[in-house]
Order: sequence, then C-alpha cells, then structure tokens
Amino acid sequence: MIADWFNTLLRAHWESPWAFALLPALVLLWLVVRRLSRGTSVPALSTTEGLAALPRSLRQRVLWLPAALSWAGLALLCIALARPQIGIGRVETSSDAVAIQLVVDRSGSMNQYMELDGAMISRADAVKRVLREFLLGDGRELRGRTSDLVGLVVFARFAETTCPLVRDARTVSQFVDAITSAQMRFDDGTAIGDGLALAAARLKRAEDELDNRRGASAAFGGEFRIKSKVIVLLTDGDNNAGEIDPLAAAQLAAEWGIRVYTIGLGAGTTSYQVLRTPLGEQRVPIQNTMDERVLKQIAEMTGGLYHRAQDGEALRRVYAEIDRLEKSTIRTVEYTDWQEKFHFVAVPGATVLLLGVLLSVTVLRRTS
Repeated sequence: MIADWFNTLLRAHWESPWAFALLPALVLLWLVVRRLSRGTSVPALSTTEGLAALPRSLRQRVLWLPAALSWAGLALLCIALARPQIGIGRVETSSDAVAIQLVVDRSGSMNQYMELDGAMISRADAVKRVLREFLLGDGRELRGRTSDLVGLVVFARFAETTCPLVRDARTVSQFVDAITSAQMRFDDGTAIGDGLALAAARLKRAEDELDNRRGASAAFGGEFRIKSKVIVLLTDGDNNAGEIDPLAAAQLAAEWGIRVYTIGLGAGTTSYQVLRTPLGEQRVPIQNTMDERVLKQIAEMTGGLYHRAQDGEALRRVYAEIDRLEKSTIRTVEYTDWQEKFHFVAVPGATVLLLGVLLSVTVLRRTS
C-alpha cells in the first residue's frame, strides 16, 4: 500500500507546484522554534553529575514524537496544496466517411477466364480477390475501406442485397467471398438496371439505417457522418434482364446525389471459356458483347467515371483510382482527464498532525 502511495505521487502531475516553496519555509520555522525552545530557562542544579547514569523511561525516550508528527503532518499538507493529479488519456474520433455500395455482376459469363497475377482464373475469382484488397487494403496502393459504410448488391437475372451497409470491411469481404456465378438458365441474365436501382435505394436510406443501428452497435464509436454516397458497378455484359432500365436507375441516383462509377470488365477483349471435352479441357474464345455507351452514360449522368478493365491488373488499377478519388476524413483528438489526488496526501497529513497534537496533550504531555 505504501509503495502504491509513493508510485502514485511519482506519476502525478502537480497543478500548483508553487506550494513546494512552503517546505523550505517550514524547515526555517522548525529551526527557529528549536532555537527558541533551547533558550528557555531550566531549573538550576548545583551539579549534573550522576544524571546520565539514571535510567530513562520509555515515555522519556519518545517525548520527541509529538513534535515530529506535527511537523511531518504540516509538511504533508504543504505537499497536498501542490494538488497532485493523475491523468487518464481519452481519445475521441470523428469520421466524415463515404457510403459505398458495391454492385457486382454474378451472371454466368463471369465464369469466363482472365489473367491476374500471372495466372488464368475466372472473372468471378479475379473480382473477389481485387474486392478483398479494396476493402481490407493490399499494403501497397489500396489502403482499405475500414472507416466507411459499405454494402454489397449482386445481380444476375435478379438483384439482391447480400450485405447491408455496415462499417465493417471484414464482414463485407466475407460476403464477397461467398458470391457465386449463376449456374442455372432460370437464374442467369444481366439485370444492370435492377442492381443499380436497388443499390441507389439503399444509399438513399443510409442515414436512417445508420441512426437505427448507431445505438445498438459498438462499431459506430465517436462521431460519424456520411460525407458522400457512391456506387461502384461492375459488369461484363449488356442489360438483358430485369424491370428497370439502367438509365432510369441512373437518373434516380443522380436525383438522390449518388455518384456512380461503372466498370466494364473485359470490354474490348476476347475472353475464353474452358470446356471439358473427351480430349481434356479446351479454351474456347468468346467475343465480349458489352454496350459501353450505356455504362459511360450512367457515369456521366451521376458525376462518376467509366473504366475499362481488360484484365485483372487493369481491374486492380481501377479500384485503386476509385480508392484515391473517394477518401474519408478521420479526425482524432486526444484529451486528458485529470483526477485530483489531493486527498492522497491531505488525509495522511491531517491524520499525522492530529495524532501529534493529541499525543502532546495526553500521554506525552511535557510537564514543567
């Protein structure tokens, strides 16, 4: 306990250090009192021989204790006046973040192959790998979107929200990993308009969703505001399904202040599909059909940009450029709360002083 007491004082910040000047003054006062007490008259004796040989009682041996306790108590009270304080650090953050809806094509054509990192993999796998880097960072160009609200909408013949807007990039990346390309004919298609409209509607209600979840989730620590709303739409084909025209969906996004970046995956290139034959797997060239004009119009109507991604590395560069354009602002302010530890010194000081006074007027009272 005593060790903790000393450690607390050693770590303390002293709000009124001028009070330490009272300690030298207290020492001077003690010297003056001691000198004056020595100068007081004592009974005259013809001789002091033999007094030293007389045995001293326990009471006589501790007669100095009341004065010592009183002076020590006064010293502690002087230290208490210096106001020792212990600082407790506190950090507050505020974010002006981007609300991003990732809209990803999962039609059957996403099973076609493209090159990424020196290997031929499916478009779907290439997109998932690059999206993970976009969300979590790659240690190079992509810094990750850990401070933003991110949601995921996928579409083939139908559009669906697979992950609502959340401020947890790792959770979104898990939903990205779970994307599967359409395998059945009834599910296959490319409903660009429906996917874009669904993402725009979710972003339009982003503030309401944020307010509804803010009180229930620790993920929304500090002050959090939506700075801008963005859709990143990726497709490798033409709109051939769904109920909403892509340009009509883009018009809604523009009215709601949502910027749309469009990505034409494999545009202008010849893709390959792997077919299993009796002679083994064969790569069959497939000419891409994509109406880039519509994707450009969507981007222009909403203040975004259209990008071609002819291979995996180009796709990575596209997301890196979007990452640079759409930046969040995070402000961190550090505070220090000071806890008064005046009582740590004042209480022992007053106790010691009171004990000295009580001893001096009771069991250790000096007699004339």
